[in-house]
Amino acid sequence: MLRQPILLLSRSSGVKKVVSTLPVTSGIVTGYVPGETTDAVVEAAATLVDDGLAVTLDFLGEDTLDVARADATVAAYVEVLQALAQRGLARHAEVSVKLSAIGQALPDVGDRVALENARVICRAARNAGTTVTLDMEDHTTTDRTLAVLRDLRKDFPETGAVLQAYLHRTEADCRSLAHEGSRVRLCKGAYNEPEDVAFTDRIDVDKSYVRCLKVLLAGEGYPMIATHDPRMIAIAGSLASRYGRPQGSYEFQMLYGIRPDEQRRLAGSGERVRVYVPYGGEWYGYLVRRLAERPQNLTFFLRSLISKK
Repeated sequence: MLRQPILLLSRSSGVKKVVSTLPVTSGIVTGYVPGETTDAVVEAAATLVDDGLAVTLDFLGEDTLDVARADATVAAYVEVLQALAQRGLARHAEVSVKLSAIGQALPDVGDRVALENARVICRAARNAGTTVTLDMEDHTTTDRTLAVLRDLRKDFPETGAVLQAYLHRTEADCRSLAHEGSRVRLCKGAYNEPEDVAFTDRIDVDKSYVRCLKVLLAGEGYPMIATHDPRMIAIAGSLASRYGRPQGSYEFQMLYGIRPDEQRRLAGSGERVRVYVPYGGEWYGYLVRRLAERPQNLTFFLRSLISKK
């Protein structure tokens, strides 16, 4: 019932102006998106690194249907990677890239353009001394994204993958990717997927997440455990111990602005923690679409505003 009204808001420039300028709501924006510019996100990254955290930066934008816009997104990634290197932050900061933001959604030529653009970003990341992770989007792009990943890893084997535990296929994908040198971020998934491809019950999603965790932690790759769920964090710690995983052979990942105290607590206990930091002019659509994909996220965001735990 909420999905369509929320999506309508994502196209309203008037609502965006109100949301970003009112004192309370502007705090909501900056609490989850630190800014629109390279300078703003690099400063945010520097602050997080000073707190003992690693970061991954996402220049916001997706479903690009314009070549010039895709090129601009690539240029933004190259710029932020150079800025990270100049500030001496590259060892602690990587970038996350949505293929649809760099051309995958273009008719006919999308996969080729996205691969070429991803290569440019991967080369810039390597020159800066860091890595790239390919974000996963809705299930219709999963096979295409994994195909681009395979091509990229021929020249850039350090490129990270993302898998979404709520998809029925993901446990098998984890087995395919749990090999030496493979970096895999496991998240629950945020898109509104149909029952024939995804678990829709929260308990079933949690069970799938744990099964996938077991595969990744028992494997020879580098698991990146993306969750804010206290139970999943505890289970991941127990499984890491069961499989003889020392701290640093895996990492936890959380979104910027969500449970910052927990991020610092984990880092203080010796865990490697990476914060996913989105930035750029497309922040409004990003926030609203996240709520539209799963309206229960609204409760989570509002609760985190109050507690910040």
